[in-house]
Amino acid sequence: MRKLLVAAAFAVCTAAPAMALDKAEKTMIATVDKETAYGEALLEKLVNVNSGTMNLAGVEDVGKMMRTELEDLGFTVRWVPMAAAKRSGHIVAEHPGPKGYKGRKMLLIGHIDTVFEPSSPFQAYKKLSADTAEGPGVNDMKGGLVVMVQALRAMKAAGKLKDANITIVLTGDEERGGQPKEISRADLVAAAEWADVALEFESLARVDGVDHGSISRRGGTGWTLKTTARSGHSSQIFSERLGDGAVYELARILAAFRTELPEPYLTFNVGVAVAGATAEFNADDTGGSATGKSNIIPEVGLARGDMRTLTIEQAEGVKAKMKAIVAKHLPGTSAEITFSESGPGMPPTEGSRALLTKLNVINKEMGLAAMPELDPMLRGGGDISGVAHLIDGGLVGVGAAGEGSHAPGETVDLKSLPIQAKRAAIMMYRLSKEKS
Repeated sequence: MRKLLVAAAFAVCTAAPAMALDKAEKTMIATVDKETAYGEALLEKLVNVNSGTMNLAGVEDVGKMMRTELEDLGFTVRWVPMAAAKRSGHIVAEHPGPKGYKGRKMLLIGHIDTVFEPSSPFQAYKKLSADTAEGPGVNDMKGGLVVMVQALRAMKAAGKLKDANITIVLTGDEERGGQPKEISRADLVAAAEWADVALEFESLARVDGVDHGSISRRGGTGWTLKTTARSGHSSQIFSERLGDGAVYELARILAAFRTELPEPYLTFNVGVAVAGATAEFNADDTGGSATGKSNIIPEVGLARGDMRTLTIEQAEGVKAKMKAIVAKHLPGTSAEITFSESGPGMPPTEGSRALLTKLNVINKEMGLAAMPELDPMLRGGGDISGVAHLIDGGLVGVGAAGEGSHAPGETVDLKSLPIQAKRAAIMMYRLSKEKS
C-alpha cells in the first residue's frame, strides 16, 4: 500500500504543468552560481566551530555567525537563551515583508547544533575532492544553513526578498532537545501557529542517487524500563521464594517488544541496558554501570531506548501495548516503564503534497529530474515534526545532500548546495506571490 501511494504521488508530481522561469528567477540562479565560493567558505567556517548540543558556548558562537548573515539580509534577529531548558539558545529571525502583504507566510526551520561534542575526535572541515567535503555536521545541518543563506541572498539580489514574509527559527538543541518542551519549543510553536507553510532545511534525501522530496517524517518518544527482583544466592534462582531475577524479567520484556510490537511505520530501539546487583545510568544519560557476581541473583535491570512513529495516535497505541507487556511479571519480579515527552510525527497531508508538486514544477523548469515522494520510514524525527499539525503544509530535506550523518566521516555533496539553494529561492519567491 505504501509503495502504491508513493507511486501515485510521483505520477501527480511528474504530471504537473510547468511555467517558464521569469527574469527574477533567472537572476536568482545566476546569483547562486556566482556565489558558490561564498557558500563553501561559509560552510567551512560554520563546521570548524564545534556546536555539539551540550557545548553551550559553541552553539551560541554558531548562532552569532548566522545572526550576522541574516541581519545583513535585512532580518530582525534575536537570540533566545534556553538556560531554563539547560540548553544554549535559539535564533529567531523575522522579515515581515511589505505593508499589506497578502502572500504566504513562510517559516524556515533549522538547527545550529550537532551530535559531535568537544570530546569527539571528529572536529574539522576537510575538502576531500572538488565535490565532497567532510566534517562534523557538514550536511546535518550546517550544509542546510548555507543553503538557506544562499537562497535568501539570491532572492535579495533579484529584488524579491523585500516582497516576502519570512520567519526563521534555528534551534540550538535539535539533536538533544531541552526539557520541558513547553519552554524549549515555545518560539518554534509560536512561529508555526503564525505560518502558512514551513520549509525544513535538514539534509536532502537521496535513494539510489535520486533526489527525493520529503513531506512526512516520524516523531520520536524516549522510554526507560526498570525491573527489580529479590536478590540471593544463584543456586536458588527460579525458586518460589526468590523467583526469576531482574535480568530474566528485563529479557522477557525486551523479547516481547520485538515480537509483539511491530507494525507499519514503527521502529523501536534499545539504546543501552545494564543489570546486576546494582545498576544505574550515568548523569548525562550516555551510558550506565552495574555491579554483580555470577553467583548472585541480580536485583535490578535498566534499559533505555526510543521509538519512532508517524502519528500521535500511533505513539499512544504503542505506549499502551508496551505497558501491557511490562505488566506481565515473571515470578518474584516487578517492572515499570516511563516515557519522555513525545515528539509527534509528521504524516503526509494534501498541503504538503501540493508543495512537492510545486517543487517538481520548478525542477522541470530548471531541467532537473522530478523528485519522488520519500517513504517516511527513511526519515527520523526533526523539529518540524512537533509543529507540522499547526501548518497547512511543509517540505523536509530542503538542505544539502551527504552521507554518514551523526558519525565520524560525515560528508556533504558540495554540488548539492547550489542546486538546493536555487530550488529554495524560487519556491519561496513563488509562495510569496500566492494568497495566504
